[in-house]
Amino acid sequence: MTEQGANPGSGPVPEQVVEPSGGPRRLRTWLISIIAFIAVAIAVFFWLTQPGDEQVLYRTEAVKTGNLIVLVTATGSLVPTNQVDVSIEISGTIRAVEADYNDQVKVGQVLARLDTTKLEAQVLQTSASLDAARAKVLQVRATVTEADGRLARMEQVRQASGGRVPSPQELDTAKATAERARADEASATAQVAQTQATLDANRTDLAKAVVHSPINGVILRRAVEPGQTVAAVLQAPVLFSIAEDLAKMELQVDVDEADVGKVRGGQDASFTVDAYPERSFPARITQVRYGSQTIAGVVTYKAVLKVDNSALTLRPGMTATAAITVNKVDNAVLVPNAALRFSPTPAESSAPASDGGLLSRILPRAPRPVPRAKEDSASRQQRVWVLRGGQPEPVAVTIGATNGIVTEIVKGELPAGATVIVDRAATKR
Repeated sequence: MTEQGANPGSGPVPEQVVEPSGGPRRLRTWLISIIAFIAVAIAVFFWLTQPGDEQVLYRTEAVKTGNLIVLVTATGSLVPTNQVDVSIEISGTIRAVEADYNDQVKVGQVLARLDTTKLEAQVLQTSASLDAARAKVLQVRATVTEADGRLARMEQVRQASGGRVPSPQELDTAKATAERARADEASATAQVAQTQATLDANRTDLAKAVVHSPINGVILRRAVEPGQTVAAVLQAPVLFSIAEDLAKMELQVDVDEADVGKVRGGQDASFTVDAYPERSFPARITQVRYGSQTIAGVVTYKAVLKVDNSALTLRPGMTATAAITVNKVDNAVLVPNAALRFSPTPAESSAPASDGGLLSRILPRAPRPVPRAKEDSASRQQRVWVLRGGQPEPVAVTIGATNGIVTEIVKGELPAGATVIVDRAATKR
């Protein structure tokens, strides 16, 4: 007999086996992925750290031999060697102006005249007072003569009468009268001297009403017109400015306090003006003044340069920029100033690491420190860098004069034609 529900003729049903989910297969997959990632990272690290794969390029310039000229620049203005401001000492109204701009004038030449009507009247009035004072002196002298004569007669009478007449009181009165007459004479004489002084002053004012040129020169400025009233109350007003000789001029420049120690009398210079930008004019320093001046917080010192202006090309007041030659070195070894400023990084100046195996590649050593040359401000010792074997190496040098672009090498192993590093150019792999 067969059991109900069983398929007739079928054999026994096999037992099914189910594997657990997430077994060793997934673990192997994770391990393989991690190992592959580590291998790729190591390969990339080795590729990035391979010596010689990255190279720094430098810009170099050659060491040259030539003449070095050190200049100090300063700005200033041109002024005449001798300039005189002509003033007037009295007040009045200008009647005539007899000189104009750019006129050549001589010593004593009339430049302007005041209206002298009032001054002439004062002279006449004082002259009349002087005549009256002199007449007063004559009158007083007559009185003195009269008083002295009366006193003399009274003394003769007293002597003849044996002292009985005149009385002592009358004799004393006569003496007092004679003394008063002599005092009046002295006063009248002093009045004459005083009036004479007043007359001289009035005549001087009358003479000063005509303005004369004190020097030979050229009229630079005229500050007066006919009919203008001038008042010489607190100070004398300036009517004309005269330059004595424009063929010889001065250039007064302001030298910065940092450069004044290099500038001294006798040094050559050249300057330019805006009117002739393509032309350079020679000059020579005649004086460096000790007095300083401070403008906007900058301390400067005035230097005076002698300028030859025989052609009368330059004019007073022109602004000029001067280049003063403070030092000159012939046949000097010169390097660019950029070479003195350049300094490589420690990585650039270190030598390539030697092959020390896998550990040394994974954990590379720290770069070697940059060799540094001694720097002594007193001896002006510095260093420059040269390329040797593709790597920058320092060379100790002693510097001298500089013009801001190149510097003189006084001592150091840098022959002419050698190249020094001035900057980094690029980085390539």
